[in-house]
Amino acid sequence: MMTEPRMIEKVARATHIFSAFWVIVLALIICIDVLGRYLFSLPLLGANEIIRNSVVSITFLQIPLAIYRGGMIRTTLVYGAVGPNWQRALRTFASLCGLLFFVGTAFSAWGPAIEALAVSEYEGEGALRVPTYPVRFLVVMTSLFAAYVYLYLLYLDWTDQLPEEETVGA
Repeated sequence: MMTEPRMIEKVARATHIFSAFWVIVLALIICIDVLGRYLFSLPLLGANEIIRNSVVSITFLQIPLAIYRGGMIRTTLVYGAVGPNWQRALRTFASLCGLLFFVGTAFSAWGPAIEALAVSEYEGEGALRVPTYPVRFLVVMTSLFAAYVYLYLLYLDWTDQLPEEETVGA
């Protein structure tokens, strides 16, 4: 067996929970910014930069758990009309596409992440400058983890250890 399934799920769940807390913090930042603008004509400095970087981070942190739980978008029109062998072939094709996509994303994001770190790239001017390299490295790391989750699901599928899928609408 490649990895203990509970460990993959625990890491995926931890990234998902972290992103949920990040959403709450982001909501507080937005509320403070809006109230500051409305009540005191004083926006929260750096709110735009924090929000801009947070949206990307939150999205990538939620991807591995969505993949692990089978929550990625799939049409059942063809999948439901074919037998188990073809369903496995379609799952394999989808997993390979996902694996290649996230490996490609990690590979293409690596250079910009290194460059952002080397030149101390940031967003914003004045009172608050938000570094961009943490988000860039987060994209690399979560993309690699997402690719690994796809690889692990392929392994489970081809060793007949993949949990049964729930029927949509049942």
